[in-house]
Amino acid sequence: MTSLPWEEIEAEFLARTRRIVWCTVATVDSSGKPRTRILHPLWEGTTGWIATGRHSLKEKHLAANPNVSLSYWDPQQQNVYVEAAAAWEDDAAVKRRLWALYGSTPEPAGYDLGDFFPGGPDGDWGLLKLTPSRIELSGMADTAAGLPFRRVWRV
Repeated sequence: MTSLPWEEIEAEFLARTRRIVWCTVATVDSSGKPRTRILHPLWEGTTGWIATGRHSLKEKHLAANPNVSLSYWDPQQQNVYVEAAAAWEDDAAVKRRLWALYGSTPEPAGYDLGDFFPGGPDGDWGLLKLTPSRIELSGMADTAAGLPFRRVWRV
């Protein structure tokens, strides 16, 4: 499959991820088995950010294998799949910027991180940076609209 330019899928990718919001994120555990959980990334172009607990099972998984797979689904059958490398972002200035971005982004994509991390932007919370190698938009709704079933962007 040919990779499309980012500009051809960007608007639809951001529209879907902002509408669906929550996605399943898979990591690989110490036994080499996939482990999934529901998380809430916020996207700036092709860069994803996840505010999450810093000292968690995810931390152990990502230390051994930084690759993650994300899957967004909704009843409209407008799916998004992302393959990415995840890395902890510990720079205080970046964390403060993302804290503000989460708070200033309209709901449902944005929300007050203080509801989950009462220590504020300099408190004990983790910020994961997602760097995708592949993003796919697909679904039956696309086919019904005359679009290809699958549209893919790759690095």
